[in-house]
Amino acid sequence: MSVLIEALVPVFGLIVMGYLLKRWNFPGEGFWPLAERLTYYVLFPAMLIFKLGNAQLAPSAYLEVAVLIMAMLAAMTVVLVICQFVWRWQGAVYSSVFQGAIRFNSYVALAASGLLLGDTGISLMAIAVAVMVPTLNVICIVMFALVAGQGGVKLKPVLFAVATNPLIIGSLVGVIWSFFRIGFHPIVAGMLSPLSELALPLGLMTVGAGLQLKALRGASVPFLVATALKLVAFPLMTAGLALLLGIDGLMLQVAILVAALPTASSAYILARQLGGDAPLMAGIISGQTLLATVTIPLMLALLW
Repeated sequence: MSVLIEALVPVFGLIVMGYLLKRWNFPGEGFWPLAERLTYYVLFPAMLIFKLGNAQLAPSAYLEVAVLIMAMLAAMTVVLVICQFVWRWQGAVYSSVFQGAIRFNSYVALAASGLLLGDTGISLMAIAVAVMVPTLNVICIVMFALVAGQGGVKLKPVLFAVATNPLIIGSLVGVIWSFFRIGFHPIVAGMLSPLSELALPLGLMTVGAGLQLKALRGASVPFLVATALKLVAFPLMTAGLALLLGIDGLMLQVAILVAALPTASSAYILARQLGGDAPLMAGIISGQTLLATVTIPLMLALLW
Protein backbone atom coordinates (compact mmCIF):
# COMPACT_ATOMS: atom_id res chain seq x y z
CA MET A 1 0.00 0.00 0.00
CA SER A 2 2.79 2.45 0.87
CA VAL A 3 4.43 1.87 -2.52
CA LEU A 4 1.14 2.54 -4.29
CA ILE A 5 0.55 5.72 -2.34
CA GLU A 6 4.07 6.98 -3.02
CA ALA A 7 3.60 6.38 -6.74
CA LEU A 8 0.12 7.93 -6.91
CA VAL A 9 0.71 11.00 -4.71
CA PRO A 10 2.66 12.79 -7.49
CA VAL A 11 -0.21 12.11 -9.93
CA PHE A 12 -2.86 13.68 -7.73
CA GLY A 13 -0.43 16.31 -6.45
CA LEU A 14 -0.04 17.63 -9.98
CA ILE A 15 -3.83 17.63 -10.42
CA VAL A 16 -4.19 19.71 -7.24
CA MET A 17 -1.41 22.03 -8.42
CA GLY A 18 -3.27 22.63 -11.69
CA TYR A 19 -6.49 23.37 -9.81
CA LEU A 20 -4.78 25.87 -7.50
CA LEU A 21 -2.89 27.62 -10.29
CA LYS A 22 -6.12 28.01 -12.28
CA ARG A 23 -7.92 29.30 -9.18
CA TRP A 24 -5.12 31.84 -8.61
CA ASN A 25 -5.34 32.85 -12.28
CA PHE A 26 -1.70 31.95 -12.93
CA PRO A 27 -0.09 32.28 -15.40
CA GLY A 28 -3.15 33.88 -16.99
CA GLU A 29 -6.77 33.35 -17.99
CA GLY A 30 -6.03 32.07 -21.49
CA PHE A 31 -3.18 29.72 -20.56
CA TRP A 32 -5.00 26.55 -19.47
CA PRO A 33 -7.21 25.98 -22.54
CA LEU A 34 -4.12 26.41 -24.74
CA ALA A 35 -2.07 24.10 -22.50
CA GLU A 36 -4.75 21.43 -22.77
CA ARG A 37 -4.82 21.84 -26.54
CA LEU A 38 -1.02 21.50 -26.76
CA THR A 39 -1.09 18.41 -24.54
CA TYR A 40 -3.91 16.76 -26.48
CA TYR A 41 -2.68 17.42 -30.01
CA VAL A 42 1.12 17.36 -29.60
CA LEU A 43 2.56 16.08 -26.32
CA PHE A 44 0.44 12.98 -25.71
CA PRO A 45 0.59 11.72 -29.32
CA ALA A 46 4.38 12.19 -29.25
CA MET A 47 4.60 10.25 -25.99
CA LEU A 48 2.41 7.42 -27.29
CA ILE A 49 4.45 7.07 -30.47
CA PHE A 50 7.73 7.11 -28.54
CA LYS A 51 6.72 4.75 -25.70
CA LEU A 52 4.85 2.28 -27.89
CA GLY A 53 7.43 2.50 -30.66
CA ASN A 54 10.13 1.38 -28.23
CA ALA A 55 8.01 -1.35 -26.63
CA GLN A 56 8.85 -5.01 -27.12
CA LEU A 57 5.42 -6.59 -26.75
CA ALA A 58 4.39 -10.07 -27.83
CA PRO A 59 1.88 -9.99 -30.73
CA SER A 60 -0.64 -11.84 -28.55
CA ALA A 61 -0.65 -8.93 -26.08
CA TYR A 62 -2.60 -6.71 -28.47
CA LEU A 63 -5.43 -9.24 -28.85
CA GLU A 64 -5.56 -10.03 -25.13
CA VAL A 65 -5.86 -6.35 -24.23
CA ALA A 66 -8.59 -5.81 -26.83
CA VAL A 67 -10.63 -8.85 -25.68
CA LEU A 68 -10.45 -7.88 -22.01
CA ILE A 69 -11.32 -4.22 -22.67
CA MET A 70 -14.33 -5.15 -24.81
CA ALA A 71 -15.53 -7.60 -22.14
CA MET A 72 -15.19 -4.89 -19.46
CA LEU A 73 -17.20 -2.36 -21.46
CA ALA A 74 -19.90 -4.89 -22.36
CA ALA A 75 -20.31 -5.95 -18.72
CA MET A 76 -20.57 -2.37 -17.42
CA THR A 77 -23.05 -1.46 -20.16
CA VAL A 78 -25.31 -4.31 -19.00
CA VAL A 79 -25.03 -3.13 -15.38
CA LEU A 80 -25.95 0.43 -16.39
CA VAL A 81 -29.00 -0.75 -18.33
CA ILE A 82 -30.15 -2.65 -15.23
CA CYS A 83 -29.60 0.49 -13.12
CA GLN A 84 -31.90 2.45 -15.39
CA PHE A 85 -34.64 -0.17 -14.94
CA VAL A 86 -34.26 0.28 -11.17
CA TRP A 87 -34.06 4.10 -10.87
CA ARG A 88 -35.75 5.21 -14.12
CA TRP A 89 -33.91 8.53 -14.38
CA GLN A 90 -34.74 11.11 -16.99
CA GLY A 91 -32.70 10.70 -20.17
CA ALA A 92 -30.36 13.63 -19.50
CA VAL A 93 -29.61 12.41 -15.96
CA TYR A 94 -29.07 8.81 -17.08
CA SER A 95 -26.67 9.92 -19.81
CA SER A 96 -24.41 11.54 -17.20
CA VAL A 97 -24.60 8.50 -14.92
CA PHE A 98 -23.74 6.31 -17.90
CA GLN A 99 -20.69 8.36 -18.88
CA GLY A 100 -19.60 8.73 -15.28
CA ALA A 101 -19.61 4.97 -14.72
CA ILE A 102 -17.93 3.77 -17.91
CA ARG A 103 -15.52 6.44 -19.24
CA PHE A 104 -11.99 6.97 -17.93
CA ASN A 105 -9.46 9.81 -17.83
CA SER A 106 -6.71 8.88 -20.31
CA TYR A 107 -4.26 11.47 -18.92
CA VAL A 108 -4.43 9.94 -15.44
CA ALA A 109 -4.34 6.45 -16.99
CA LEU A 110 -1.06 7.02 -18.81
CA ALA A 111 0.55 8.94 -15.94
CA ALA A 112 -0.38 6.38 -13.28
CA SER A 113 0.63 3.39 -15.42
CA GLY A 114 3.98 5.00 -16.19
CA LEU A 115 4.75 5.64 -12.52
CA LEU A 116 3.43 2.32 -11.24
CA LEU A 117 4.22 -0.14 -14.03
CA GLY A 118 7.09 1.31 -16.05
CA ASP A 119 7.50 1.51 -19.81
CA THR A 120 5.89 -1.88 -20.52
CA GLY A 121 2.91 -0.92 -18.40
CA ILE A 122 2.47 2.40 -20.16
CA SER A 123 2.70 0.60 -23.53
CA LEU A 124 -0.09 -1.80 -22.54
CA MET A 125 -2.10 1.15 -21.24
CA ALA A 126 -1.62 2.94 -24.56
CA ILE A 127 -3.08 -0.08 -26.36
CA ALA A 128 -6.01 -0.05 -23.92
CA VAL A 129 -6.52 3.66 -24.66
CA ALA A 130 -6.48 2.97 -28.41
CA VAL A 131 -9.21 0.33 -27.95
CA MET A 132 -11.34 2.13 -25.36
CA VAL A 133 -11.47 5.65 -26.78
CA PRO A 134 -13.23 4.85 -30.09
CA THR A 135 -15.37 2.11 -28.55
CA LEU A 136 -16.54 4.34 -25.70
CA ASN A 137 -17.29 7.22 -28.04
CA VAL A 138 -19.51 5.01 -30.20
CA ILE A 139 -21.24 3.46 -27.15
CA CYS A 140 -21.92 6.86 -25.58
CA ILE A 141 -23.15 8.39 -28.84
CA VAL A 142 -25.62 5.52 -29.31
CA MET A 143 -26.73 5.94 -25.69
CA PHE A 144 -27.34 9.67 -26.21
CA ALA A 145 -29.33 8.98 -29.35
CA LEU A 146 -31.54 6.53 -27.43
CA VAL A 147 -32.15 8.41 -24.18
CA ALA A 148 -31.15 12.08 -24.43
CA GLY A 149 -30.90 13.00 -28.09
CA GLN A 150 -32.54 16.22 -29.17
CA GLY A 151 -33.29 16.17 -32.87
CA GLY A 152 -31.16 13.06 -33.45
CA VAL A 153 -27.42 12.52 -33.33
CA LYS A 154 -25.44 12.68 -36.55
CA LEU A 155 -23.10 9.70 -36.72
CA LYS A 156 -20.77 10.89 -39.50
CA PRO A 157 -19.21 13.83 -37.58
CA VAL A 158 -18.76 11.57 -34.55
CA LEU A 159 -16.98 8.88 -36.55
CA PHE A 160 -14.78 11.55 -38.13
CA ALA A 161 -13.87 12.89 -34.69
CA VAL A 162 -13.00 9.38 -33.50
CA ALA A 163 -10.90 8.65 -36.59
CA THR A 164 -8.95 11.90 -36.17
CA ASN A 165 -8.50 11.59 -32.39
CA PRO A 166 -4.81 12.36 -31.69
CA LEU A 167 -4.58 9.73 -28.94
CA ILE A 168 -5.85 7.02 -31.26
CA ILE A 169 -3.57 8.12 -34.09
CA GLY A 170 -0.55 8.26 -31.78
CA SER A 171 -1.33 4.80 -30.39
CA LEU A 172 -1.78 3.26 -33.85
CA VAL A 173 1.46 4.80 -35.17
CA GLY A 174 3.29 3.55 -32.07
CA VAL A 175 1.87 0.04 -32.47
CA ILE A 176 2.96 -0.09 -36.11
CA TRP A 177 6.41 1.27 -35.20
CA SER A 178 6.79 -1.39 -32.52
CA PHE A 179 5.39 -4.26 -34.57
CA PHE A 180 7.83 -3.70 -37.45
CA ARG A 181 10.73 -2.91 -35.07
CA ILE A 182 11.51 0.29 -37.00
CA GLY A 183 13.29 2.08 -34.16
CA PHE A 184 14.00 5.79 -33.81
CA HIS A 185 16.92 7.73 -35.22
CA PRO A 186 18.81 9.49 -32.37
CA ILE A 187 17.70 12.89 -33.67
CA VAL A 188 14.03 11.85 -33.70
CA ALA A 189 14.37 10.19 -30.31
CA GLY A 190 16.05 13.33 -28.99
CA MET A 191 12.92 15.30 -29.90
CA LEU A 192 10.28 12.78 -28.85
CA SER A 193 11.83 11.94 -25.49
CA PRO A 194 11.55 15.43 -23.91
CA LEU A 195 8.06 15.85 -25.35
CA SER A 196 7.12 12.56 -23.68
CA GLU A 197 8.49 13.75 -20.36
CA LEU A 198 6.51 16.99 -20.60
CA ALA A 199 3.20 15.33 -21.55
CA LEU A 200 2.30 13.72 -18.23
CA PRO A 201 2.87 16.61 -15.78
CA LEU A 202 1.23 19.19 -18.01
CA GLY A 203 -1.64 16.85 -18.85
CA LEU A 204 -2.34 16.19 -15.18
CA MET A 205 -2.25 19.89 -14.33
CA THR A 206 -4.80 20.60 -17.07
CA VAL A 207 -7.05 17.95 -15.50
CA GLY A 208 -6.85 19.86 -12.23
CA ALA A 209 -7.46 23.19 -13.96
CA GLY A 210 -10.68 21.78 -15.40
CA LEU A 211 -12.19 20.69 -12.06
CA GLN A 212 -15.42 22.43 -11.04
CA LEU A 213 -15.73 21.84 -7.30
CA LYS A 214 -18.80 24.07 -7.03
CA ALA A 215 -20.67 21.41 -8.99
CA LEU A 216 -20.33 19.06 -6.01
CA ARG A 217 -22.89 21.01 -3.98
CA GLY A 218 -25.95 18.92 -3.30
CA ALA A 219 -24.47 15.60 -4.46
CA SER A 220 -27.37 13.38 -5.51
CA VAL A 221 -28.24 9.70 -5.89
CA PRO A 222 -27.16 9.69 -9.58
CA PHE A 223 -23.77 11.08 -8.51
CA LEU A 224 -23.39 8.42 -5.82
CA VAL A 225 -24.43 5.57 -8.15
CA ALA A 226 -22.10 6.65 -10.97
CA THR A 227 -19.20 7.09 -8.56
CA ALA A 228 -19.72 3.78 -6.74
CA LEU A 229 -19.96 1.93 -10.05
CA LYS A 230 -16.86 3.56 -11.53
CA LEU A 231 -14.47 3.62 -8.57
CA VAL A 232 -15.49 0.39 -6.80
CA ALA A 233 -17.70 -1.91 -8.86
CA PHE A 234 -15.85 -1.56 -12.18
CA PRO A 235 -12.41 -2.65 -10.85
CA LEU A 236 -14.00 -5.56 -8.94
CA MET A 237 -15.89 -6.61 -12.07
CA THR A 238 -12.73 -6.33 -14.16
CA ALA A 239 -10.78 -8.58 -11.78
CA GLY A 240 -13.52 -11.20 -12.11
CA LEU A 241 -13.55 -11.00 -15.91
CA ALA A 242 -9.76 -11.31 -16.06
CA LEU A 243 -9.97 -14.42 -13.87
CA LEU A 244 -12.56 -15.95 -16.20
CA LEU A 245 -10.42 -15.14 -19.26
CA GLY A 246 -7.24 -16.46 -17.65
CA ILE A 247 -5.47 -13.10 -17.77
CA ASP A 248 -2.99 -12.23 -15.05
CA GLY A 249 0.31 -10.46 -14.44
CA LEU A 250 0.99 -7.01 -15.84
CA MET A 251 -1.99 -7.09 -18.17
CA LEU A 252 -4.33 -7.71 -15.24
CA GLN A 253 -2.76 -4.80 -13.35
CA VAL A 254 -3.28 -2.46 -16.30
CA ALA A 255 -6.92 -3.53 -16.68
CA ILE A 256 -7.72 -3.03 -13.00
CA LEU A 257 -5.98 0.35 -13.00
CA VAL A 258 -7.95 1.63 -15.99
CA ALA A 259 -11.20 0.38 -14.44
CA ALA A 260 -10.46 2.18 -11.16
CA LEU A 261 -9.77 5.57 -12.76
CA PRO A 262 -12.11 8.56 -12.50
CA THR A 263 -14.25 9.40 -15.51
CA ALA A 264 -13.03 11.52 -18.42
CA SER A 265 -13.07 15.31 -18.40
CA SER A 266 -14.27 15.20 -22.02
CA ALA A 267 -17.55 13.66 -20.82
CA TYR A 268 -18.66 17.18 -19.80
CA ILE A 269 -18.28 18.44 -23.37
CA LEU A 270 -20.30 15.54 -24.75
CA ALA A 271 -23.03 16.09 -22.15
CA ARG A 272 -23.25 19.79 -23.02
CA GLN A 273 -23.35 19.20 -26.76
CA LEU A 274 -25.75 16.26 -26.92
CA GLY A 275 -28.44 17.15 -24.39
CA GLY A 276 -27.08 15.55 -21.24
CA ASP A 277 -27.16 16.91 -17.68
CA ALA A 278 -23.96 18.99 -17.87
CA PRO A 279 -23.99 20.26 -14.23
CA LEU A 280 -24.38 16.70 -12.95
CA MET A 281 -21.61 15.57 -15.28
CA ALA A 282 -19.29 18.29 -13.95
CA GLY A 283 -20.02 17.15 -10.40
CA ILE A 284 -19.34 13.50 -11.25
CA ILE A 285 -16.02 14.35 -12.92
CA SER A 286 -14.82 16.55 -10.07
CA GLY A 287 -16.08 14.28 -7.28
CA GLN A 288 -14.60 11.13 -8.79
CA THR A 289 -11.24 12.80 -9.36
CA LEU A 290 -11.08 13.79 -5.68
CA LEU A 291 -12.36 10.45 -4.33
CA ALA A 292 -9.98 8.50 -6.59
CA THR A 293 -7.08 9.67 -4.42
CA VAL A 294 -8.44 7.24 -1.81
CA THR A 295 -10.18 4.55 -3.86
CA ILE A 296 -7.41 3.82 -6.39
CA PRO A 297 -4.78 2.82 -3.80
CA LEU A 298 -7.41 0.73 -1.98
CA MET A 299 -8.59 -1.06 -5.13
CA LEU A 300 -5.06 -1.72 -6.37
CA ALA A 301 -3.92 -3.00 -2.96
CA LEU A 302 -6.94 -5.32 -2.84
CA LEU A 303 -6.86 -6.64 -6.42
CA TRP A 304 -3.24 -6.58 -7.60
